[in-house]
Amino acid sequence: QVQLVESGGGLVQPGGSLRLSCVASGSIFTINVMGWYRQAPGKERELVATKANGGSENYADSVKGRFTISRDNSKNTVYLQMNSLKPDDTAVYYCNALVTVRSGVWFDTLDTWGQGTLVTVSS
Repeated sequence: QVQLVESGGGLVQPGGSLRLSCVASGSIFTINVMGWYRQAPGKERELVATKANGGSENYADSVKGRFTISRDNSKNTVYLQMNSLKPDDTAVYYCNALVTVRSGVWFDTLDTWGQGTLVTVSS
């Protein structure tokens, strides 16, 4: 019912910047939270940043001061501006959204994931 499509990953040198985008589409009534997670090789998926509908933000300590999350609610889109990238930031980045959908008189909340986009930080 809801699809998330990420874009913007790629290869960047240490100290460089990238901007990830994620667009949600489908039978969306409202998007409560949008965010980014990442999974490095051999490691578990971890939170990077989230932004709620009301504006509150949450960042992993490892990215505070370097990454910025933003949303364009009119476009059902979330962005992740990543600056001062380090090799440790190399991972597949996944978009996540907590979406309320409406089907007739019923509402349901779906926890939805994108397919992931690879970010490689290397010289």
